[in-house]
Amino acid sequence: MNITDRHQLILQKLQENGRVDIQELSDSLQVSGVTIRKDLKLLEEKKLLFRTKGGGSTQNPYTIEKPINEKESVKTEEKKKIAKAAMNLIGMNDSIIIGSGTTTFELARALYPSKHITVITPALKVALELCNRPHVDVLQIGGLIHQNSSSAAGSFAERLLDDISCGVLFIGVDGIDPEFGLSISNLAEASLIMKMITLAQTVVVMADSSKFDRRGIGRICSLEQVDYIITDNLVSLDTVKMVTDRGVKVIISE
Repeated sequence: MNITDRHQLILQKLQENGRVDIQELSDSLQVSGVTIRKDLKLLEEKKLLFRTKGGGSTQNPYTIEKPINEKESVKTEEKKKIAKAAMNLIGMNDSIIIGSGTTTFELARALYPSKHITVITPALKVALELCNRPHVDVLQIGGLIHQNSSSAAGSFAERLLDDISCGVLFIGVDGIDPEFGLSISNLAEASLIMKMITLAQTVVVMADSSKFDRRGIGRICSLEQVDYIITDNLVSLDTVKMVTDRGVKVIISE
């Protein structure tokens, strides 16, 4: 078993249980505890887990109270600029999908259309933000609500999308990799995002520069299935070229 396979299995166990144990991983993967500790260190550096005594966890062990959303305080200004740039892609479309995530939520906060628009979303925060907004109708995708994202996912949510089409889909991701494609760390939501991609005429990824050259555990699509990636001005020119060579338009927010 190579390092990539080990990391995927570690993240899968972490997603299922909220924590992993070094000794249990060592026994099940048939590698030394030293190897597992190195794996956990690498995954922590990629911000995919927190190392704890004897293992790893999805929760920060140094936080006394659980943060409302740890991601909300990361790259706040960059996310607002990305959202502002995303507004230009709505254009004359009368229906859009806004996925879950802190970057896409900034789009909801910035959305004050002058004409009628329908926003389809699985994210409770997006729906609550827009439910009383002038000229906005909200179609809330229902289903099992996942606590870590406050967003619906699962077969009920996917069934609602069977008879729906939309102009533009705006999604956030946890990783953008030229070989692996686009990915997220929440396996439960991956299938729903795949479904949303199939029904959108235009797919827009909203991701700050830290998301490039990273992989989440759940792959959602290849780069070739994306029309636009909106990111911040810290992204490297080599990365931009890599993405545009795959046929994706890159928008750098100002």
